[in-house]
Amino acid sequence: MPTISPSREDPVYTRIRNAASRNALPHALLFTGPGDRLAAARFAAAAMECEGGEEGDAALSREAARSEARETRKPCGVCAACHKVREDIHPDVITVRDEKHKFIGVDVVREVRKDAYIRPNEGRWKIYLFPDGSLLTEQDQNTLLKLVEEGPPYAAFFFCVENPALMLQTLRSRCVEWKLRAAAETAAEAPEGWEALCRCAAGRKRGSAAELAVRLEKRGLSREELAALLERCREAFSAALLSLYGRPAGGENRELAAALGKALTRRQIMGTIELLEKYRKECGYNVGAGHVLGALAAELEESF
Repeated sequence: MPTISPSREDPVYTRIRNAASRNALPHALLFTGPGDRLAAARFAAAAMECEGGEEGDAALSREAARSEARETRKPCGVCAACHKVREDIHPDVITVRDEKHKFIGVDVVREVRKDAYIRPNEGRWKIYLFPDGSLLTEQDQNTLLKLVEEGPPYAAFFFCVENPALMLQTLRSRCVEWKLRAAAETAAEAPEGWEALCRCAAGRKRGSAAELAVRLEKRGLSREELAALLERCREAFSAALLSLYGRPAGGENRELAAALGKALTRRQIMGTIELLEKYRKECGYNVGAGHVLGALAAELEESF
């Protein structure tokens, strides 16, 4: 089943979220590397089409709504648009395939070019996902080139290919390239990652935050990796807060969100969300990850 949820804290997902929060996602993206490229492309498509904040807030209390509305979080994962992208049924997010041929036929690409000038059915964008760019022939890519460069303002094109050298340089130069890491690289970080930080914040044991900060610092996290870790932790606390208002979390956050909801008060959860968001933003400045971890640990310890 298609997914729009990152399985681990790959920095690419942080870049997508940060760009989406500023409405600055590029209209042409090239996802490369050994990671799950199509999942990342679908995540970016959901971020573009996300209606989060425009519906559903009426079901929340004022506190929960304020917590979710401090900054636009895209994709929210719960709105109708995110759901449709996840289930691969959004009418304006089109996955380009050619089941009849080994490579994508030029007629399929010409149909994409024609379709792109028809305005979106219900979304802000009309997004074309190419799951395997290596199946695009040279003729295909040349046909797409002018469309990517001069197409309608609502059209977006996300290409997925492990090796970017398989794409024509002329087309690559029109895209922003984001390289995904192998799943094994991110999975190896899980034991001392975002879940450990969540449980530390929930346990509220004196000294535990400082100890965890030291262990995380020894891993030599980059600012991007730390920002992604804090974002995953913030998402879990947000899911816990929403569950307290009758909107239980789904997926891998379900068990942890339930545990956080039982261990902490609403005020404590909201305070932790603010703290995590504060230091996630700090990662965008020219400061070391160790400095951010130390300051976060100090504030967490004060709240225990």
